[in-house]
Parts: sequence; C-alpha cells; structure tokens
Amino acid sequence: MHSTLLLLASRRPARGFTLVEIMIVVVIIGLLAALAIPALQRVQRATRDNRFLSDLRTLAQAFETYSLKNGAWPPNAGNGVVPAGMSGELRDSFWQQKNSLGGTWNWDFNNNGFTAGISIVNVTVDDDEMQAIDAKIDDGDLSTGMFRKVSANRFSYILQ
Repeated sequence: MHSTLLLLASRRPARGFTLVEIMIVVVIIGLLAALAIPALQRVQRATRDNRFLSDLRTLAQAFETYSLKNGAWPPNAGNGVVPAGMSGELRDSFWQQKNSLGGTWNWDFNNNGFTAGISIVNVTVDDDEMQAIDAKIDDGDLSTGMFRKVSANRFSYILQ
C-alpha cells in the first residue's frame, strides 16, 4: 500500500492546455473579432465623413469671405490648384493635398451649371457614402440640392 501511495504522489497533473481548450479560445476570439471589425469600420467611416464635412464647411467659409471682401468669386482653377487670390484665405498645402475621401479639391467658377462651387474630384469612396454625406448637408439626393454629383468622378458643393 505504501508503494501505491508513493506512485500516486509522484504523478503530477499534466500542465498546459488541451487542444479542445485552445480551439474554444480561438473560436471565441474569432467571434469577438467578427463583431468588433465592422464596428471599427463604421467608426472610421463616420470619422472620415465628419472630417470631410468639417473641411468643406471651412473651405466654403473661406470662399464666402473672399467674395465678401472682393465683391466677386475667385477665378476658376484646376484640380488641386489654389485659386488666384485665395492664398490668404486658406492654406495652400491643405488645398493641394488629398482630402479625407481620397480626392482632390477643385474650385469651380461659372462651370458645371452653377456660378460658384467647391468640387471634389476622384474620390475613393462609393456613391452610397457620398449620398450619406449629402444627407448630412441637405436632401440626400446627389442629383439635387447644394451637394451634387456633376459627373462620374466629380461632386460639387454649390455656393451660388
């Protein structure tokens, strides 16, 4: 009997995790990731859209300030080109860089069927996201209102 007790006492319980335990942990982590990733993507999209809206409002204010000071809108300019006279109203580097939607800024004067507007050209987001942005600006319809899709790769915020 003494030898049996000695044998039982010398046996140590196995250390580590079983394969089943590891698989359960992996499945739980996968489920948590499946729930967290879409939520993170929604937050990133909302942040990007809000940044764009803030930038657009800031730019609109700068162009309206220019118009009030000078009695006219600045002349038309190309993609990423700071309109003449606007260097004092906005930072050149900001206008020339890609915006939060991946596109470039463009000033439209007497172009695309309206008098004055800020356009965004070559965005990297889809029309559904642009329509959601439009809903925050005005009517949620990219064919009407102040924010419109004027061509396949161009969206405009109309000031006048």
